[in-house]
Amino acid sequence: MKSSTTLLVTCSTVFLAQLGMSIYLPALPEIARVLSADASQVSWGLAVYLIGMALPMLFWGSLGQRIGRKPVLLAALGIYGLGNLALPMSQTLESFLICRLVQGIGASGISVMARVLIRDSFRGELLAKALSWLSISFVVALGIGQYLGSIIQVSLGWPAIFYLLGGVSLLLAMVVARVMFPVLVEGNVQASGWPSYWCILRDRAFLLPALTGGLGYGVIIAFNTAAPLILQGPFNWSAVEYGLLGWPISAAYFLGALGVNGLVLRTGQRRLMTAGVGLVLAGSTVMLLGSAAGTSIALLFWLPYCVAVFGQSLNYPISLSLANDGSPVSGAYAMALSGFIHQLMAAAIGGFASLIASQQAWPLSLLCTLLAVGAMLCVMLAPERKTA
Repeated sequence: MKSSTTLLVTCSTVFLAQLGMSIYLPALPEIARVLSADASQVSWGLAVYLIGMALPMLFWGSLGQRIGRKPVLLAALGIYGLGNLALPMSQTLESFLICRLVQGIGASGISVMARVLIRDSFRGELLAKALSWLSISFVVALGIGQYLGSIIQVSLGWPAIFYLLGGVSLLLAMVVARVMFPVLVEGNVQASGWPSYWCILRDRAFLLPALTGGLGYGVIIAFNTAAPLILQGPFNWSAVEYGLLGWPISAAYFLGALGVNGLVLRTGQRRLMTAGVGLVLAGSTVMLLGSAAGTSIALLFWLPYCVAVFGQSLNYPISLSLANDGSPVSGAYAMALSGFIHQLMAAAIGGFASLIASQQAWPLSLLCTLLAVGAMLCVMLAPERKTA
């Protein structure tokens, strides 16, 4: 019963944190008008939010280990809620971006503590299955975020978007305060965070699965960075047509996460992760072959990508489970380090993808294929580890 409650609470908090990435995007032109700024400047809010999510992850992990999961989750929900409530009061671009940074810092703590609480409650294949529910929460938030934001903006105005997020986060904090989470007695937890992080980072059984998940995630980041220029360039897609592509991509990720949930107990983590990475590699390779052939059929570009997304949705929760289930240091550190590594890899891959972005599809397809090959090598080199 406690595990089910923990799963419900953590999925709800992750869903709320991920909404902060996309729900305000339909209101971006109106926000820019109110702030007397260019829409391109207001769009920096997404990058600032992601920076706020990435930088404090190791701090949140150490804090959760020292003072407990619930106080840290409550603090993160409070920071996220206050950041949202402050956003409609912004009068300048600078104050808006500062509030977005605060919002991202809160979302960072929510993300880390949600994963840590899942780790506290589950082990082995059950951990991978539970993490797949977090993946479902993530993709559902991405799938409906922009649509929900547009409805709220039209009905109530753009400030209501942030007031709603802030109010719900504070209400959720009240719920979390009443929940009894599992308390683990862990014998090999070090008092200081940095030696613990260094010890975990040197362990191949942690590092290689973590890199597997990060490289697969990099395929998604690279595509999101460069694909708009390609599809709205030589393929002559409109902005609306590109926006509609989000639905099959979300459906592919959703189905893969459901696949983990239903198959991991029967198939085993390693076999399912290998299959997932294989699909990422297959989809990326077909993208590369199609772009090298110079075909003008957009279906041969985006449909193989959906296959890769499906494979990554199989790979990600399992790679995260394998990396953390047998970590040499118990506690919150491994989950926080996993998230930090993935955020750093996403930033680096996204930056590189922006440098090579062009209206030709082959540079992006080649990058995705190389990332998938790297993920497959990590799977092949990762040592076997018995889980409890």
